[in-house]
Amino acid sequence: MNAPVVIVGTGLAGYNLAREFRKLDGETPLLLITADDGRSYSKPMLSTGFGKNKDAEGLSMAEPGAMAEQLKAQVRTHTRVSGIDPGHKRLWIGEEAVAYRDLILAWGAETVRVPVGGDAPEAIFPINDLQDYGHFRAAAAGKQRVLVLGAGLIGCEFANDLLLGGYAVDLVAPCEQVMPTLLHPAAASAVQAGLESLGARFHLGPVLNRLQRMASGLEAHLSDGQVIPCDLVVSAIGLRPRIDLAAAAGLLVNRGVVVDRQLQTSHANIYALGDCAEVDGLNLLYVMPLMNCARALARTLTGAPTQVSYGAMPITVKTPVCPLVVSPPPRGLEGRWTVEGQGADIKALCRDAEGRLLGYALTGSAVMEKLALNKELPALLA
Repeated sequence: MNAPVVIVGTGLAGYNLAREFRKLDGETPLLLITADDGRSYSKPMLSTGFGKNKDAEGLSMAEPGAMAEQLKAQVRTHTRVSGIDPGHKRLWIGEEAVAYRDLILAWGAETVRVPVGGDAPEAIFPINDLQDYGHFRAAAAGKQRVLVLGAGLIGCEFANDLLLGGYAVDLVAPCEQVMPTLLHPAAASAVQAGLESLGARFHLGPVLNRLQRMASGLEAHLSDGQVIPCDLVVSAIGLRPRIDLAAAAGLLVNRGVVVDRQLQTSHANIYALGDCAEVDGLNLLYVMPLMNCARALARTLTGAPTQVSYGAMPITVKTPVCPLVVSPPPRGLEGRWTVEGQGADIKALCRDAEGRLLGYALTGSAVMEKLALNKELPALLA
């Protein structure tokens, strides 16, 4: 029997690659392996569930059985790959060896965790997949006060969503502004003010040292001496690409699993895409690059080697209280920022010495200008 094409991971990267592959090849055996329950869902929707009053079931788009039928594939759920043997083109699930024709790593990134003292570590919830969301949603039932660790993109999205869901929200982060690696300070101020208008309270600078159980719920003790009463904690302090199994198999890794423009790792017949992959030096944890990669890799896997390219890839942030679109300047390009507007409506543009647009941050009504500005942006990976 022919060895299958094996995709490890059934998130947006894994399932979208499988769909693109099946558009071009309806016959080659296809096996998807996932450590979770294999439901199809859109990860960006996890930070919209409370505002839309949707539980995990409501965010699920298809069960694994339906996906297997749709993709003419086998989907193995709750299954962890324990090792990869590139020399023999097989992977290991415990003692079971699984042969592959091509292996695609689409196993994503894991949440960064920091040690927190106190007696309530189980009240800290990372939300990185649909199962995580389900656990948090169940824990949040009947509660009122949520502490969000992190004020980056994900922390701000969850804060907006929880506020829309009727929760009181405090955000704690060791930075001077929201989304510090992504936003010009003027745009950051607009987003923060929008969230504050819904009732969010920001504690920027300190970190959470200790989480203690009290009769009335929890007490969060911050490094600057503040004590914040809360009922549960969302951890949104960042993601780290999963690279351990790849490194153990001898594949080249850096921030992510290192791949070339054809998404091939340092070993033949093994590819990577999505949050775990570092494509020509870029590790972009967003949907648009992932979709480009899925289409290009499907062609490569079906006999038409194709290099992935990234055009301009602006990021739409789900903070409806203050709409936000941002396109950070590409790596290695220097420019000067100019800021127009006031209040919630900020247009921050970054241009090089010749006046060429390198990036932008648009908030409020200024997001209407994104389509015109996108035409001026440079490609991230031409």
